[in-house]
Amino acid sequence: MPLPPPIALAPWRIHPQTYAGHVHLKVANLESQTAFYQRVLGLHLHWQEKDSAGLGAGQADLVRLTQLPGGRRYHRVTGLYHFAILYPDRRELARAIARLFDLGWSNTPTDHVMTKTTYLDDPEGNTIELYCETPEDGVFGIKDGEFYAHYADGRPSSGREALNVEALFSLLAQNEPLDQPVPPGTRLGHFHLHVSDLDETRRFYHDLLGFDDMGTERAFRMGMVSAGGYHHHIGYNTWQGEGAPPSPPDALGLKHISFAFPEQAAWQELCKRLDDLQIPHTLTGEGILLRDPSQNGVLFLQSPA
Repeated sequence: MPLPPPIALAPWRIHPQTYAGHVHLKVANLESQTAFYQRVLGLHLHWQEKDSAGLGAGQADLVRLTQLPGGRRYHRVTGLYHFAILYPDRRELARAIARLFDLGWSNTPTDHVMTKTTYLDDPEGNTIELYCETPEDGVFGIKDGEFYAHYADGRPSSGREALNVEALFSLLAQNEPLDQPVPPGTRLGHFHLHVSDLDETRRFYHDLLGFDDMGTERAFRMGMVSAGGYHHHIGYNTWQGEGAPPSPPDALGLKHISFAFPEQAAWQELCKRLDDLQIPHTLTGEGILLRDPSQNGVLFLQSPA
């Protein structure tokens, strides 16, 4: 089925092929966290030096970790709700979920109709979504401020039903090896952030940065934006409280999310827009780092991820 159209296109539209790059987390124990992402999720350890490491599917980093001495976990603050790893197809998602079951790692398989997914926490409480795209099964979206989901045959869905794991596992061979690394096509699909204000967040990502508005569900206190009409590259919510303060500098969890462009010209266009609008930002060795109104870090990579 076709994806639902955006609620609104941005006045200045970011490149439609902008895509999620990596998530950078501040962690208490680098050794145990790198072990988790390799053993439980099957990511490759790309590099490790001093207090940092990068992991992924063998090419660009998908997850970066930096150990923060004395870091602590805060609640009722803005930051990361979850980041989402996107698998190439149902079979690879089935293998990932079967691996979790085999290891006894707690997770919550969920059917979002247009995607199949499961949710889990890493050892330090960072929530991760594992998913694959299944638009042939139906759609979900936000229309007139309300969430909707229905199957391809017209049957309604909550969009949050339990996933039929047995049907998914039927795609695997009887003695399917579950300890293999993730395939090269695995990438990050989207991020979901805790923010302090829905309207400010929408204005920042939609009006200023040029992401399409995919809808705001005010009763549920969340919204979504994307590049190129994808269902969402960023979800955001006020579930930590309206006006929640930003995470303190010593907070474990999100350091920044990142996005990449298919071509250098798109990055340069964004640079010019930030300068024209006088949006505060910092040039780093990798790209442009800025902060949304809730002080969540967003890095736009200069080179493709």
